[in-house]
Amino acid sequence: MENISARALLERIVSGEPWTPEMADAAASDPNFFRDLVEPLADAFDPTLAAEYVRLFSHIVSDEIPDLRASDLISRYERIRHPRKFDGPDPMNVFVLSRVTFGAEVAITSVVLDAALKRFPSSNIFLVAPKKSWQLFAANQRVLLLVTPYDRGATLKQKLALSRALATPCSGPDTIVVDPDSRLTQLGLVPICPEDRYFYLDTRSLTGPGPLSQITARWMKDTFGVAAKPWIACERDGGIAEITVSLGVGGNMEKRLPDPFERRLLEMLTATGRNILIDKGAGGEETERVERAIAGLPNVETWQGEFAPFAGSIARSWLFVGYDSAGQHVAAATGTRLITIFAGAPNERFFERWRPAGKGHIDVIRSYDRDPGKALAAVERALASL
Repeated sequence: MENISARALLERIVSGEPWTPEMADAAASDPNFFRDLVEPLADAFDPTLAAEYVRLFSHIVSDEIPDLRASDLISRYERIRHPRKFDGPDPMNVFVLSRVTFGAEVAITSVVLDAALKRFPSSNIFLVAPKKSWQLFAANQRVLLLVTPYDRGATLKQKLALSRALATPCSGPDTIVVDPDSRLTQLGLVPICPEDRYFYLDTRSLTGPGPLSQITARWMKDTFGVAAKPWIACERDGGIAEITVSLGVGGNMEKRLPDPFERRLLEMLTATGRNILIDKGAGGEETERVERAIAGLPNVETWQGEFAPFAGSIARSWLFVGYDSAGQHVAAATGTRLITIFAGAPNERFFERWRPAGKGHIDVIRSYDRDPGKALAAVERALASL
């Protein structure tokens, strides 16, 4: 087996060097495989790199699951990635696969759910997801939950076992599956139901303009004939505040700006005289940053716990301020005024796909030079315009 890391393999793929099954085997043994190879190939939103992911990962899946041949997986993927209209009778069950991360659940999965609820009023609509994702929609009693825990830190073998296990509920009779490029199927590669009852949205190869929420809405319109938009329906909120804030970056420190940006930002927001609710995150580094940023400031309350209640607070607030993260998509979906600081995007297409879109007032501050002073000046201008 060739001794090569996933990061080194990514560089060789991008440079155009042909890959071999031996290289794929070596990359799959790297503990940082998903972070260093899979996520960069997906985040590029480049059709060529998306195709490289399919060819590479098909061999990896085949190595781990011998009854799945790489050539068959590639051929199947080429078929399912082309949109087709749903023309069958309404099924008893519709399974919508989770995008796992909160921001994607709001920007993408919620659009799929909205269309499914409208198109299939008499069907059972299941969200196949971790419970924490379902909580974003739990107040709508038609959205049922098929609990599917997904651990980003799990081994490749464990993740593929989870994908395979979904075949039991999802391949049942009188059932269709809608997959918006979910990690639960490793971006559509692992079959979980008969192909004629599987509807797959390839979010990474599309070359047209627009954010993912709009792309998903167009695809649902073309596939199921109904208009749809992002939404949330949380059973409770984390408290009422005029301004909600999140400094979370999902572990990607490239998304945040260096000190003293966060402290100065909170000082600027408290100077408005409005009361503030800020999410402290799950603990560790993020919580420590929040505590430093708010120390001694007036009119600031904190929330620490599950994300869905905080999302409910965002929906009821006058303004949300934060980095490129789940909160911006909640604000955009619910019409809450929004100021988002967008730093660390790996390329222009990534920004175009993940920028928030909605009918409310949205200020997107692009801070790729990571200059705290320039970003603060932009926030000040945005606040003055509200």
